[in-house]
Amino acid sequence: MGQNKRSYLPLLLTACVILADQLSKAWIVRHIAENTVGYQYWGDFLAIVHVRNTAIAFSMGDSLPLAVKLLFFIIVPVLLVIAVCVVFFSKRFILSSFHRWVLALFLGGGIGNLIDRIFRSFRVVDFISVKVYGFLGFERWPTWNIADASLVISGILLAASILFERSESKEGKHV
Repeated sequence: MGQNKRSYLPLLLTACVILADQLSKAWIVRHIAENTVGYQYWGDFLAIVHVRNTAIAFSMGDSLPLAVKLLFFIIVPVLLVIAVCVVFFSKRFILSSFHRWVLALFLGGGIGNLIDRIFRSFRVVDFISVKVYGFLGFERWPTWNIADASLVISGILLAASILFERSESKEGKHV
């Protein structure tokens, strides 16, 4: 496979995340009534539930007016997805293979939740509920989905790569 084609290979991850996210949400919507627990594992440590989030992480912005939600929950994320695509496809930015995979993971999560916001009336389907035993004041972590996990993991990986890149650069300057 040529170098140019290989640089687009991470987009398969984007497609897989979107597909897994949307198929899992469709299954939840079809098989578990909204605002109920469908399954529990390891006592009540892991629960598969069906809830709808009309805001963003930790239900922030739930009571905002519709116009503000439209701006911050659809228009801004669409612009962010476009910006990431510009960086991904542009010849002006030199991305490592690692950063291409991280951006692909981010795109999958971002597009997955955007699909819900656009086609499910701002109501993102969340279904994974984990007991965290009082960590950060939560008995249960706020319910999430595959797209959310992709966004968090890509954010952590990007932040870690930036931190380690800077510390390596500083170490190199001292030599």
